[in-house]
Amino acid sequence: MTALQRPLTREARDTLWLLGALTLALAPHADHLPLWCSAGVAGSLLWRAWLAWQDRALPPRWVLFVALLTAIGLTWNSHRMLLGREAGVTLVVVLSGLKTLELRARRDAFVVTLLGFFLILTQFMYSQHMLVALLMLLATWALLVALILAQRPAGRPPVQEAAGEAARALAYGIPLMVVLFVLFPRIGPLWRLPSDAAGKTGLSDDLRLGQVASLAMDDGIAMYVRFKGARPPAEALYFRGPVLDEFDGQTWRASGLSISGFTPDRLTQVGPAIDYEVTLEPTQLRSTPLLEGTVSATVTSPAQSGLTLASSGVDWFFTTPLQERVQISAKVASLYRLEAANGPEALRIARSLPQGVNPRTLAWARAFRERPELASATPTVLAQAVLAHIRQARFSYTLTPGEDTSPEQSRSPDQIDVFWLDRRSGFCEHFATAFAIVMRAMGIPSRVVTGYQGAELNAVSGVYAVRQSQAHAWAEYWQADTGWIRIDPTAAVAPDRINRSKPLRAPSTGLQAAFNRWDNPLWQQARAIWEAGNYRWNTWVLQYSRGQQAELLGKLGWDGLNWENLARIMAIGLSGLSLIGVAWLWLTRERAPLASKWNPLLHRIEKAFIRMGVRPLPGWPSPIPASFWRQALTSAAANTPNRHIPADKLRALDAHLSALDRLRYGPNAPAQPTKQASQLVQMIEQLSRPDKQTPARAARR
Repeated sequence: MTALQRPLTREARDTLWLLGALTLALAPHADHLPLWCSAGVAGSLLWRAWLAWQDRALPPRWVLFVALLTAIGLTWNSHRMLLGREAGVTLVVVLSGLKTLELRARRDAFVVTLLGFFLILTQFMYSQHMLVALLMLLATWALLVALILAQRPAGRPPVQEAAGEAARALAYGIPLMVVLFVLFPRIGPLWRLPSDAAGKTGLSDDLRLGQVASLAMDDGIAMYVRFKGARPPAEALYFRGPVLDEFDGQTWRASGLSISGFTPDRLTQVGPAIDYEVTLEPTQLRSTPLLEGTVSATVTSPAQSGLTLASSGVDWFFTTPLQERVQISAKVASLYRLEAANGPEALRIARSLPQGVNPRTLAWARAFRERPELASATPTVLAQAVLAHIRQARFSYTLTPGEDTSPEQSRSPDQIDVFWLDRRSGFCEHFATAFAIVMRAMGIPSRVVTGYQGAELNAVSGVYAVRQSQAHAWAEYWQADTGWIRIDPTAAVAPDRINRSKPLRAPSTGLQAAFNRWDNPLWQQARAIWEAGNYRWNTWVLQYSRGQQAELLGKLGWDGLNWENLARIMAIGLSGLSLIGVAWLWLTRERAPLASKWNPLLHRIEKAFIRMGVRPLPGWPSPIPASFWRQALTSAAANTPNRHIPADKLRALDAHLSALDRLRYGPNAPAQPTKQASQLVQMIEQLSRPDKQTPARAARR
């Protein structure tokens, strides 16, 4: 019989289940483990699974010892230490894999199961994404099933039965988990929260042509925005990020003057403010992409208590680069006014251009400025004239600006010349950077601003999602009596890019194009539900802070959040759960079946036979069925020859007992005794009574 035909033994089945559960707990660690570790542990698990399937002997101890020493050496080589988070997790993963290769007894199964639970905890040191949490919940359930199977050494308990018990155990623990999560004091983190790789924003402190266009292919979430009142119109949703004012001919960079080198423009609120909340994904930037016109902003995330926001006019930035997800409460003015305050050094940088780069565009700009109608024009008039040229010269907006560029043009260092005078098609960054260069060539200070434009409403949660594909670049120019003025050259050629609420989609071919054309409502609804759940996970779970805890308890009537109140509330909550649990156990207890109405009659028969001298045997049920007394009468008559039981009485008792059994257990047996049953019991009682005169007394007569 081959291995495929041979049924699995109980030990092999439980071992394979435990290996599968451990694989679930280990799988997310592969993203941050050294390659040798992931490959080695995968090999160990596969080897152990093969040994269980083939019912082979485990490897000798010296093989495991050599593997352990090798793993320690490789860990030192990878991390240059054996302590700490990275090295510690690597060693625990290695030990878990090696431990499966000496999985012989229940004790070993318990150790592997506990290692699996520990690995689930360590996973949250790297990522707290909702998908990871769901996977770890599944791994916890699988390990609980393995633990229950290990606690039942006898027989072959079904996996389905253990799986059901594990699911019930998880369900029983949910109320306790909720109470502890909501009421346990929010202590500062013992280590920094993980930087989820899925949340990296695409913005950076510099800009090269094509950089923003590449983000159009990224549909990931950059931030969530929730307005607490009426939202601004779509054309006003500019989330202002890094301001780039230095240009070396190829790359735009932030000079840093907007943070510490000068007196910034002062923003004065004119219209009413709109409250909004931003959940910003991790980024290495200090610039914070908040709505343009934001007048106040505060970090509300519990894990970022040391992170503060500062304002530089219309720009907001963090005191340190943002490396974790953060929640910000802010106010944006519906109308505002900028008061110019820039110094000469900042304006000099905003007018400077590298020598010998894009000469044709610079020449075009100087000739444009010398037109008679623009000879004494203000910066605003010049800016509008440039926008009019973009509209009239048939510029086009495209997400793939390099497709219609010849190899010579693509290699040219003068990319703005190629865009502005030859190709005349490009993405938002082409229009913004070309506009800034043209304005500088005409002597007007200008700069490029990157960020996001637009937001997509999630109908399920009512929250707006800003995606990486909504990354945008626009320009600003300087007017002495006003300050910096925003202008979006992209709107001159593609106004729908500014007014639309959904992100852009880059053109594609083949299977990707088919998916892009497939706008199935069910798919869109499922996506909206998932993103709404992810937002709630971020705000209600990951961002649950001491302030939110105090607000929640305040609504419940507990003012003054302190350790004493929290301990009292938690004691009340846990006591309430305990009482509910006791009540539930009492209501669901195993009840004895209701006493049958036949029982009193059977007890009467038992008393009658005891008076007769016939007693029940050990192990008989209670109450005793009539058939048992028939057997007892036969035995008493055979084993007690000196006791005279008349044959006619014995036959009558047997007949009455047999009739009572037929009446109770027959095909049409009634649920309760009938009048006939009571009469039979009376006859049995009469027959079992001793005679009034003994045989000796009767003989003397």
